[in-house]
Amino acid sequence: MSEAHYRKLERMYLSANINTQIFDTTTCKISDGEAEIGLTVVPKYFHALNAMHGSIYFKLLDDAAFFAVNSVVEDVFVLTKSFEIHFKRPVIEGKILAKGELIASAGDSYVAKSELLNEAGKVVGYGQGEFVKSKVALSAEIGYV
Repeated sequence: MSEAHYRKLERMYLSANINTQIFDTTTCKISDGEAEIGLTVVPKYFHALNAMHGSIYFKLLDDAAFFAVNSVVEDVFVLTKSFEIHFKRPVIEGKILAKGELIASAGDSYVAKSELLNEAGKVVGYGQGEFVKSKVALSAEIGYV
């Protein structure tokens, strides 16, 4: 795959409304079969017990695995078919980093895993999912520029 493809995916991801309007500290680095999604933890992500809500774990883990897969697919957007997460420990502050990795592919189906690390490098959650090719072309219309 090409560096140009990885940078276009990064720009597409970072320019999505959810990242510009809600998760505005998001970082993204994509390479061949791998992706890293970072986020600075702030109180707006907390549930009633003042720790990061599980939906944020899911978003970061899914996004990292998703882009690990889309890094090797240059023609279309991929879709999450299924994704399972496991929680290890709460997050209450700092920066977190989700690392995704493509682990298998067969035809138009892909499997990727990811782990979410806190600033101390401890795993706070992990997951694995199946992804499939969509019929939506990677194009400027969806921010792939």
